[in-house]
Amino acid sequence: MNRTPWRRPQQQPLDRAELSRLLPAPGDPDLSHDRRRLLEEHLMQEIQPNADGARSGARVRPVRRALYIGVPLTAMALAGVLLTGVLTNDGTGTGTGTAGGKGTGGIAGAPATLDLGSTENVASVMSRISSAAAKQKAEEPGEDQYIYVKSTVSNLSSGGNEAPRVTPPHSREDWVSPDGEKGWYVEEGVTKGSSLDYYAEDPDSVSQGENSPELGEEYRATLNAPSYDYLKTLPTDPDVLLKKIYKETKGAGNGPHQQAFVTIGDLLRGQLASPEVSAALYRTAAKIPGVVLVNKAEDAAGREGVAVALTDHEGVSRTEWIFDRKTYTHLGERTVQLKDAYGIKAGTVTARTAVMDRDVVDAKGQRPGEDRKS
Repeated sequence: MNRTPWRRPQQQPLDRAELSRLLPAPGDPDLSHDRRRLLEEHLMQEIQPNADGARSGARVRPVRRALYIGVPLTAMALAGVLLTGVLTNDGTGTGTGTAGGKGTGGIAGAPATLDLGSTENVASVMSRISSAAAKQKAEEPGEDQYIYVKSTVSNLSSGGNEAPRVTPPHSREDWVSPDGEKGWYVEEGVTKGSSLDYYAEDPDSVSQGENSPELGEEYRATLNAPSYDYLKTLPTDPDVLLKKIYKETKGAGNGPHQQAFVTIGDLLRGQLASPEVSAALYRTAAKIPGVVLVNKAEDAAGREGVAVALTDHEGVSRTEWIFDRKTYTHLGERTVQLKDAYGIKAGTVTARTAVMDRDVVDAKGQRPGEDRKS
C-alpha cells in the first residue's frame, strides 16, 4: 500500500471530512443552492487545483505551491467566512462575522495597488528574462547532495479557532535530493525550529537527523511534483514543451493557460534548474496567450520589480512572477485579486513568496557556506 506524504500536495483534491476540524461550521448566508455550488467550485479551484500527477498510484512529492498554502481549507468553510466579512485593500475585514474567531472581520490580508498590466513590451521583456536565465551559473548537484532553497513566504492559513488569514511574511527552508526521493523543510512558526520530513505520515513527527526511511515504494516525478533529475529531461523547444504542459495539466486549475503558467512558475521557483531548462521555460511561458507586463510588483521580502503575469479565465485573480528591473533575475511570485469577488476586495494580495537563496549543499540541514553537519 502506498504511503502518502502528510503535507497534502496542492493538486490533490481536498478531503472535507478530514479538514472540517480546521474551522467551526460557518453561518448560513442567504444563498441559493446554485450560487452556493458556484462559490464552492470556484474557491476549490483557487485554493487546491487538481492535476493529473495526483491521480496516479505513485508516491508524489509535495509541490512547491505548498510554499503558498499553509493549512488547506474546505471551499465552503472559506466561502462561509468570506461572506461574513469583506477583505479590503488594507487587509482589514469590514464585516462582523467571527467564524469561530474573536476578530470582527474577514481574512487579514496585505495591501496592494492594482495595476491592470499591459501586453506592450511583453515579448521583449520575456526575451531579456530568458537571456538572463541562460547566462546564470548553476552548480549541478551530485546524487548524494541536496538542493537548498530558502524562501520568504506569506500564505493563506487557518488554525484552531482562528479565522482564515494571510500570514505575515516568514522564512522557509527546503532540502531536496536531486531524484526527489528525500526532502525536508523548516518553516518559521510551523516546524518549531526542527526539520520535517516531506513523507512523514504523522504531522507531529520531527526528523532527528536520520535520512528518510526506505519506503520501498514507487516515486514518479511529474510536472506537478518535479525533481532536479526530472527537469533535465524536459524538452527545450518551447512549442514542444508547451504542448507537453497543456497535455499533462489538462482539466486542472482555472483554465488551461492559467494552469500552464502556474505550472511553469512552480518549476522555476521551487527547484534548481539548469540555465538551458530555465531559459526554455521562460520562452515557453512567453507563448501562453494573455500574458501581460505589470510595471510594479513587490515580493514577500519587500523587493520591488517588474512582473510578468497572467489572469485566470474568470478574471478574478492574477499570478505574477516578479523580476529585478535591471538584471531580470527572478525574485519571487505573488497572487493578486483583480475583482471584488467572493468577499475579497480587488487589489488584495492573497499570497506572496520571495526566493532568497538557492544552492547545492552536502547534507540535510546544511546551509550554503556552512560545514557539513555530523
